[in-house]
Amino acid sequence: MRAAEQALIEYEIALETFRVEVENFSRLHHQKLGPMYARLDELDAQIAEATAARTGDAEDRRKAEEARARVMPMPGVEELFHGWMDGDGLYPEAAAMLTDQSVRPPQRVRPGEEARKLYRELARKAHPDLAQEEGERQRREEFITRVNAAYARGDEALLRELSEEWAAGPVPEEQRLTHSEELYARLEWLSQRKELLSVLAKELEESAIGGMLRLAPDDPDALLDEIAEQLLTQVAERETELARLTA
Repeated sequence: MRAAEQALIEYEIALETFRVEVENFSRLHHQKLGPMYARLDELDAQIAEATAARTGDAEDRRKAEEARARVMPMPGVEELFHGWMDGDGLYPEAAAMLTDQSVRPPQRVRPGEEARKLYRELARKAHPDLAQEEGERQRREEFITRVNAAYARGDEALLRELSEEWAAGPVPEEQRLTHSEELYARLEWLSQRKELLSVLAKELEESAIGGMLRLAPDDPDALLDEIAEQLLTQVAERETELARLTA
């Protein structure tokens, strides 16, 4: 039982660590590359419209309408691009990035090694799965929620405070399971929890951002820079093509 509980806790720690990495990388990805993708869509629409205007062909007009529809305002676009554009187009910050002007760097959070160490220690000590009573489980869940929030912000100082708080708090007495039915129910719950976490882990790993992180786990920033260079090259090619069509 103890081995199964500890294995599940370690699995949850690894999953939460990866979730924070995916979330932070996703935020940076949208902030850095989102405006470039939007610019490419706009150029594709302008190229298709210029081509249709030249040929007058019905099929070219249909393609132009489809290209324009892809850059039309849509619900939730502000949330999608994390404040970099809205239904009226790119914000000044995003436009500045595309024109090599000064722009405020995107907010990013990357917990340091000490923060990771504190988080792992707290998760192992205060994890709700170690509770045998509902009241104690609720206390641990509320505490771990605070721990997760501090770790997501990379707040090492707060994690230290939480560590001291937990050390000073009440330590629940260990309770030994005496009935085989209780033991079976506990093991069954652990198994179900593991299955749920496996589904969440698979979703993270198979997501677009998770796949990108697997390509460059040690230096994801370099991967973003490489993609940005490719997108800027594509933008330049589209702009050249548009200039040729509208000359």
